[in-house]
Amino acid sequence: MRNQPDWLPPLVLLEDCGGDWDRYLETIYAYFKKDFIDSRPLFRGRRIALKRHPVSQGKEATFWHMTSEGKDEATRTPDLRRCERIRWPRPIIEQADAQGLKVWVSVRNKEDRIHIWLEGEDYVVVLAKRKDYVLPWTAFLVIYEHTRRKLRKEFEAYSRSQV
Repeated sequence: MRNQPDWLPPLVLLEDCGGDWDRYLETIYAYFKKDFIDSRPLFRGRRIALKRHPVSQGKEATFWHMTSEGKDEATRTPDLRRCERIRWPRPIIEQADAQGLKVWVSVRNKEDRIHIWLEGEDYVVVLAKRKDYVLPWTAFLVIYEHTRRKLRKEFEAYSRSQV
């Protein structure tokens, strides 16, 4: 970790569950449930709802988007780096105005998506804007330089448009 803020929780490692994937999956889901189902964060005063469907293995779509990758809902692949950071989306959403976070809106699939990038950790939380609330859409670790360049370009364009 490079510039981890003190408000960011530690990673949840597979080794913490003795390398048992099923136990690990239940552990990270318990954190997700605590953070997004049992209680709800706010994003700049707006309520957070969840994209629940499609439910797979008894877990909401948002959970799978925060812990796996892939275009097709039915064939998403677990991403251990996303899983390890399952405790990060809520504090990043709640701390959106903290130093070290870049926040901007871009259009994806004809809807506004709010990006919150913890650049020092190369971690992004994406929210989908709705009329009266926002949906956590996905969260991911930036691993490719071309993705980093794209995010910087989007943020800079958005920042210029807000002046």
